[in-house]
Amino acid sequence: MSKTYTASRLSEGNKVFPASITVEQGGLTIKIPGLWKNEETFLGYKDIAGVSIDTPLIGYSTIEFNVQGNVISAHGFKKSEVREIKEAIHKGKNS
Repeated sequence: MSKTYTASRLSEGNKVFPASITVEQGGLTIKIPGLWKNEETFLGYKDIAGVSIDTPLIGYSTIEFNVQGNVISAHGFKKSEVREIKEAIHKGKNS
């Protein structure tokens, strides 16, 4: 069973095409759409070396995935959503 989280259109960089993260059984699919170029990346749980979240008191949260020396960042999610995503990654890595 998968669950998709979609960034708010009110957040910076997501006005027309909001980012989305889909939590799946084997990993995450991250979609960062753009006007000219779309990025879609699948990250297996075992490939994710680290996850950091920035949850400001006011505003939308950012989640960053550290994968093989690269950082993939998505902005515009609720604080509860980024915490759920981080928890799903920890559960996926431990199973």
